[in-house]
Amino acid sequence: MNKIIRVLHTEWSDGWGGQEIRIIGEMLALREQGVEVFLACRENATIQHKALEFQIPVFVLPFKGNTDLGTLLALKKLVKQYQIDIINTHSGKDTWVGGLAAKLAGIKFIRTRHLSNQIRPNRVNFINELADYIFTTGESIRSDMIKLNRIKTDRIKSIPTGIDTKIYDPSLYDRVTCRKQFNIQKDEIVIGIVAVLRQFKRHDLFLDMARSVIDINKDKKFVFLIAGDGPQKDKLIAIAEKYNLTPYVRFLGHVSKVPELLTAMDIFVLSSDSKEGVPQSVMQALLMNKAVVATNCGSTRDLLNNNSFQLVEVNSKNSLIAGVLHYINRHEDINTREFIKTHFSKEAMVEKIIKVYKSFCYET
Repeated sequence: MNKIIRVLHTEWSDGWGGQEIRIIGEMLALREQGVEVFLACRENATIQHKALEFQIPVFVLPFKGNTDLGTLLALKKLVKQYQIDIINTHSGKDTWVGGLAAKLAGIKFIRTRHLSNQIRPNRVNFINELADYIFTTGESIRSDMIKLNRIKTDRIKSIPTGIDTKIYDPSLYDRVTCRKQFNIQKDEIVIGIVAVLRQFKRHDLFLDMARSVIDINKDKKFVFLIAGDGPQKDKLIAIAEKYNLTPYVRFLGHVSKVPELLTAMDIFVLSSDSKEGVPQSVMQALLMNKAVVATNCGSTRDLLNNNSFQLVEVNSKNSLIAGVLHYINRHEDINTREFIKTHFSKEAMVEKIIKVYKSFCYET
């Protein structure tokens, strides 16, 4: 009989965005396949509470820095106590202590790299080279790590975040009902963004685009929805007021009913300038057959299938405007679901991950 695989995930980040959502989603999906999952994180990390909601065992550790000996030794102790087979790390600081703990404990060390910004190629920054395997969330990240960080091609694989296609299914949701839920009128064109309110998501560019689109289309009624929370909120509200956008822009905060929100939208926008892997929000919108305008950052291009959405320049207000106007001025039948369902589903993600896990843990 095959042994039970036990995986301890580590996460230094205390925020709640695409990376943290990926970690929880991955853990739950692998648990369904019989993998035992554990999480080590900091005391004030939002991911701690999310994990506990799903009865995932959580260990709170300081993760003070790359050389936090106390956290390293605590992880090593957990490995022995819970018979952990793999430590899977996710952010910079926990990758150092988690990776070294795995090596000292004699178990496998997997590094998941979520962000698309390049890692310095300095030889001192060697921790990724110690990993037994690396998962990236997009092809561009994989290519950069091979080219810049001396990672061997047979030890790194792009495994984008898998989306639950049973939840993100447009046939399950009624557009009229969903628009009423978000207080949207029948004749209003809804343009929205779903992203944590962090600087690299460039909500300021989204608002800049909104002002121009309204000015260009004075005969049309618009609503701009911003779903998400984060440190940029007050700044963005001030920008909206400066541009006289208050009547048009709604800050929704965290939205749990994302499929309903996407159903209510006409156009979905991603305005990020960096750090994206394969963005989950774009995958979700494409699964819902939404018109999508997304910047060409990170591995967003991986989702493009025969010009299935508007892929526009990074940090370009004019390109973002042109992408949005493309859909405002045309009425197209959009069918982007099948490509995403085939290549970026939760099932596809699980199959790739568990294959690597089994290669480490099962005798052949």
